[in-house]
Amino acid sequence: MLVQCGFKEIEAAFPSASQTEFDFVRRLIETPGIVPDDVAIQVLTPCREELIKRTVESVRGAKRAILHLYNATSPCFRQVVFNNSKEETIELAVRCTKLVRHLTKDTDPNTHWTFEYSPETFSATELDFSVEICEAVKAVWEPTEDNPIIFNLPATVEMSTPNVYADQIEYFCTHISEREKCCISLHPHNDRGCATAAAELAQMGGADRVEGVLFGNGERTGNVDIVTLALNLYTQGVKPGLDFSNLSSIMRIVTECNNIPIHPRHPYAGDLVFTAFSGSHQDAIKKGFAVQRARKDGIWDMPYLPIDPKDLGATYEAVIRVNSQSGKGGISWIIQENLELDLPRRLQIAFARIVQALAESKGRELTAQEIINAFTNAYISTEAAFQLGNEYKVRTTPQGKTFEGVVVHNGKEVALTGNGNGPVSSLIDALVNHTGIQLDVRELFEHAIGKGKNARAAAYIEVTAAGHGEKGFWGVGIDDDTVYTSLKLADNSPLRI
Repeated sequence: MLVQCGFKEIEAAFPSASQTEFDFVRRLIETPGIVPDDVAIQVLTPCREELIKRTVESVRGAKRAILHLYNATSPCFRQVVFNNSKEETIELAVRCTKLVRHLTKDTDPNTHWTFEYSPETFSATELDFSVEICEAVKAVWEPTEDNPIIFNLPATVEMSTPNVYADQIEYFCTHISEREKCCISLHPHNDRGCATAAAELAQMGGADRVEGVLFGNGERTGNVDIVTLALNLYTQGVKPGLDFSNLSSIMRIVTECNNIPIHPRHPYAGDLVFTAFSGSHQDAIKKGFAVQRARKDGIWDMPYLPIDPKDLGATYEAVIRVNSQSGKGGISWIIQENLELDLPRRLQIAFARIVQALAESKGRELTAQEIINAFTNAYISTEAAFQLGNEYKVRTTPQGKTFEGVVVHNGKEVALTGNGNGPVSSLIDALVNHTGIQLDVRELFEHAIGKGKNARAAAYIEVTAAGHGEKGFWGVGIDDDTVYTSLKLADNSPLRI
């Protein structure tokens, strides 16, 4: 999976830590086809001779290998953990680097060896001493521009604001000699919750490389999340060179391997990061999608969505989800996406009240199907008091239009006649004549569903009725016949006569 994502340097194990990790690295190398020729397998070792030898043996035979050596350099570790002076700390790093060189590039030409050295606890180490010890290591290794040494500068414990770490990196970059032979690498941890910002600022400070993990796994609060770093670049128009277009599949594999769940609010990857429950957010997103589709310029510019979910292999189905806090925009979006109905604003408001009451009664989020069912029951019900029969005609007369047809009223067929200036008004007049209740059309909307010969028509009507004040009653009609659609909606209104 990591290879498919595009990673070219993958730290696979700490081989000297256990037989399991040693065997794992050997299997990677000895099994054909696992490690491509252009991918370097990286292994980690502390400055202990027997562990260095064991580590080198684990990657023997690899096409490309990075040997990552470290020792702690900060005053706290020098004094508390190892009881070493600065001079003793440098001597240890130099002696171990000489051993690594002897075991690798000086005696094994079959592997392309890259050497990486970390002054562990760099973020708490005196800057001039960090440069001093790295200069001593570099002098022993003798890097070239074609095969530079990697100086990995970890925020082993995040101890300051991101700008301070970036300043430390910039100082190192501008004070190390032979900068062209050095690859400056970052290794931010997340103790203060600032690892992403620290990595981004430190790259601006001159770093060339970042060591990170997928979704922030690692000691304590974790290492920097390289998915977030890469997609942050992507949102700014910078190609990160990594492919996260199937992020859900990557998440499944990482979760299974690590046995650590990914938080639903995790940047880019969480189940809820592209989801809007708030009514105002939903309304803005709905309008954004409408403008986006109309522009057709390929530029992503959407309210509340910094990246197109489809670029990460996600769908738009979960962008808007409905609970009791949701508003008309999100609810109408679900109807539009699933039924292709572009609801008039007043109908959006009316239906939102129905959905909100349903959500409050259930005390939970509503599914899209529940919302669709609520809409159908309210406005396209087959159990309405009136059902328009198939036998009807609308004649043109000197006075306008005349409706003549059969309507099923409470299970009984009734022949009706009415006059008006159009098909709908003539049917309304026929209903008024039959019931004796004055009905008036307040709003009428129509639009096509689909294109070409398979297109259908949708129509929406709002009527008022005598005795109900200004309250409106909506009905929706859908049919292949545009005239029949308009007539059907008039008796689909939830007004029960």
